[in-house]
Amino acid sequence: MNFQAKLKGKDYFISVTEELRTWNVCLQEKGKQAELHEIPKENFKRMDQAISFLFEDSSYMIDVVGEGTQYTVYTRGSYREIPLFNDESLLHESLKGGGVVGTSDTLKAGMPGKITDVFVSAGQKVDAGQPLLIMEAMKMENEMKASHACVIKDVKVQKGDSVESGAILIQFEQAE
Repeated sequence: MNFQAKLKGKDYFISVTEELRTWNVCLQEKGKQAELHEIPKENFKRMDQAISFLFEDSSYMIDVVGEGTQYTVYTRGSYREIPLFNDESLLHESLKGGGVVGTSDTLKAGMPGKITDVFVSAGQKVDAGQPLLIMEAMKMENEMKASHACVIKDVKVQKGDSVESGAILIQFEQAE
């Protein structure tokens, strides 16, 4: 499972994988080197909505309460409000507003996916609400539309391309 979190103004990427005898956790603050941690399953217990585990000779009890992308994490006598995004919520956040292009000069992939159709080409003028492309992610087809009139400067993808999160799909400029 992959997540993104924001804490004290810093962005973190989190990857959790379950192995036969361990939980492997990778924490990476944006722009810094990743930290890899292995938690043996014998040191991990679930209790209702909370989890308890031993890590580097310390005991932790964590309770997480929340909904959507807003979570409160309680541990060691304190709590933190943390926006937490899994792959599905990252897709939904990237497509808010019906998947329309904002005022940026690029359209970027909100998460990994596959381009299933491209409706525009370089030099083409498009109107607000006009479809630009369709990207399949999380087994859902998502139509990306222009939010305002613009000119397509460059199309960086074609039908059938697989793209990573953050990849530039289309560059555009303001219509005159």
